[in-house]
Amino acid sequence: MPPHPNMDPELAAGLEHAFIPPIDFARMSPEDLPALRRRMAGAFAAMPPMTGPGVTVEDQRVPGPDGAPDIRLRVYRPAERRGPAPLPCLYWIHGGGMILGLVEMDDARVATFVRDVGCVAVSVEYRLAPEHPYPAPVEDCYAGLVWTAKNAGDLGVDPARVAVGGGSAGGGLAAGTVLLARDRGTPAVAFQLLLAPMLDDRGTTPSSLRSEDAVAWNRAANAFGWRALLGEAAGSAGVPPYAAPARAGDLSGLPPAYIDVGELEVFRDECADYARRLVQAEVSTEFHMYPGAFHGFDALVPGAELSRRAVAGRSAALRRALAR
Repeated sequence: MPPHPNMDPELAAGLEHAFIPPIDFARMSPEDLPALRRRMAGAFAAMPPMTGPGVTVEDQRVPGPDGAPDIRLRVYRPAERRGPAPLPCLYWIHGGGMILGLVEMDDARVATFVRDVGCVAVSVEYRLAPEHPYPAPVEDCYAGLVWTAKNAGDLGVDPARVAVGGGSAGGGLAAGTVLLARDRGTPAVAFQLLLAPMLDDRGTTPSSLRSEDAVAWNRAANAFGWRALLGEAAGSAGVPPYAAPARAGDLSGLPPAYIDVGELEVFRDECADYARRLVQAEVSTEFHMYPGAFHGFDALVPGAELSRRAVAGRSAALRRALAR
């Protein structure tokens, strides 16, 4: 299929050599997911470490929500500390459409933040839908954030400088986790970093309706992910904002935000609308829409100028937000 006429030429050229798993979500059933997850886990297990130099990694099992299993957190630290002062922290949530993913898939991205910002990062592995529908994923993410805040001293983290971030489904879960933290009154969150977040289960925006052939994550995939998370409630009235943050009626009192999204993806309009509503709620917000970019463009074509600009901009925003 030819690229979209508005696609950035460098991204279009790089896409010819990018690997995108050939998954047809229009024909997929939930029963196909376990095998797909095993293949994904096996592929990452066979790869060399993706964190690169200057970053150490440690996995921990910590308590999950009440009555739920423990969760895995991966802690990333700068290999060389400059002095005893506590560092800022990025609490990170991986993507995968609510149905796929594991912490290893974001090792390179999270390690880049650690190096560029000089922070500790904690990445959470949450339960996946449909076996574990809402509220399991967001409650796992919230439980991991609570543990991180309570153990800030042992982690060498300044509890006043904790950001919550994520990409795609992880961005949506990050937004939902921040809403939970606000409404439950703890823990304190200094900043939210939402990269092409999955925010709205209704699928009624122009960018959603026109994304049948979108790169990497199309309309069928998005509908599959939301049905897995919400079941028959997807798209209906009464879906909680912690599941689909675009449903939140009140965005006041949230921490400052950075949101970015590609022009040619399902999430474009819901991200733009969420950014607009945050600003209207007096939440300081930085928003970027990358022209000619598709979902996951920076990971699929990392050498493109647009990808390098996006990565640098995110690190710069996080560095500013977490400065003393």
